[in-house]
This record gives sequence, C-alpha cells and structure tokens, in this order.
Amino acid sequence: MRAVQLAPEAPDLVLEPSDKAPALARRYLTERFRELGHPDDFVGRLVVTELVTNAYKHVGIGHIVVRIFPDMRADLTVIQVWDEGTAMPIVRGENHDATDGRGLLLMSELVHDWGVRPLIEGGKIIWARCAR
Repeated sequence: MRAVQLAPEAPDLVLEPSDKAPALARRYLTERFRELGHPDDFVGRLVVTELVTNAYKHVGIGHIVVRIFPDMRADLTVIQVWDEGTAMPIVRGENHDATDGRGLLLMSELVHDWGVRPLIEGGKIIWARCAR
C-alpha cells in the first residue's frame, strides 16, 4: 500500500468585505509563503489581491475566506478565496479604453492554472495554482 502525503493544515484567514481586506490578505499570503519556504511572493500577492478585491467589490456580503497551501502533486502553491456570491467570474477581453476589468486577464497569464468551483451550500471558491 502506498502512503499518501497530506498537505499540512494551514489556518484560514477570514475577512470582512471591505477595502482593507486585500491588504490583510497580502500580509497573510506573505506570512504563509515564508512558512512554506517560498523566496518570492510577488505573483501570489497579485493573485490574492485580485481575488479578494473582486469578492468584496462584486459580492460585498458575508465573509471572505483565504486559504493557501502547497499542492503536494506538483511544485505549486494553491491560493483559494471563498465568498458567498453565486455569480461566476468573467475574464474580459482586452479593452484599451477600459479603466478596470483587467485583473483576471492578468492573473490568468501569471498562474499555472486557475478556476472556480460553485459550492452546494452556497458561494464559490476561486483558486489559482502558482509556481513556487
């Protein structure tokens, strides 16, 4: 029988939907990356900022939960953001005249892969896997 290596338990960060949430999420990500031995958190900070900002701007109710843990199958780190909204994120096409709406497009170019999973109990989890 093959032993399965489980990801170490990581504390979740629970946030109120506010303009302070992205900064708190960045601080949490920096601490988690340091604990996981990642020397560079630049892409992770961009990703968590985009996902948390979208949660508080477009959902604005309930809590936002951030979780960061290693993907034990690959040399990647998973960033998950849960919110209570049911609307799925939309990656907008390039629009040089727009003043916003580029975050998910930029994020999709920087991460290994990402997606969204609606939850039966309500809300959704948006996740991204970043190289270490």
